[in-house]
Amino acid sequence: MKVLVPVKRVIDYNVKARVKADQTGVDLANVKMSMNPFDEIAVEEAVRLKEGKEHHAAGTVTEIVVVSIGVTQAQETIRTALAMGADRGILIQADTDLEPLAVAKLLKAVVDEEKPDLVLMGKQSIDGDNNAVGQMLAALLDWPQATFAAKIEIADGKAKVTREVDGGNQTLSAALPAVITVDLRLNTPRYASLPNIMKAKKKEIAMKAVADYGVDTANRLTVLKVTAPPVRSAGIKVADAAELVSKLKTVGAL
Repeated sequence: MKVLVPVKRVIDYNVKARVKADQTGVDLANVKMSMNPFDEIAVEEAVRLKEGKEHHAAGTVTEIVVVSIGVTQAQETIRTALAMGADRGILIQADTDLEPLAVAKLLKAVVDEEKPDLVLMGKQSIDGDNNAVGQMLAALLDWPQATFAAKIEIADGKAKVTREVDGGNQTLSAALPAVITVDLRLNTPRYASLPNIMKAKKKEIAMKAVADYGVDTANRLTVLKVTAPPVRSAGIKVADAAELVSKLKTVGAL
């Protein structure tokens, strides 16, 4: 069984993003970049499926292919996934950040080429927060989809997925091949060991171009303005519980 895991290079989640002075986007100059946290969870789950860890049967997965769409430096992101346990990588070089539909179209082309049994990916990237690529990819492939996965079990050609929804948890079964997007509570990604980091340097990363796939990646959205969130106003101190209750009542009445 082959698993395809898309990963994205984003601003590290510990870094405070700065908006460009002209409000056209986020300033990426001299900013630490890393793998999108949700994608890291997807890589970890794929590796656990291969290793037979947690609730997974050993040997469920035989090959893990990681694909990224982005600048040349995204090779580092792929290397991180390879050090975690993925087998090989594909980098589709793109100088600009593509829209979700364009990404989904490119991933469909990769799926058509690689023919995986499962696409396992983060539910969203922490830069655009679109939460759209997984759903779009499933629609383009006409595959079953399960989003916001908190638990995944693979058996008998099906994926049993427990999803986090507003009302609690929902468990469903999806016939493979399928697209599954993962949520935070699925697992805790491992730190790659030094020996595995060294081994990852020898693993294959195929370099591709967007043009290789003959996909229409034209923008259909226009960013009008990017602004930082408003600064929170300072709180106030209260002398005792009675004043606190009085303030809460006043605020509640506004």
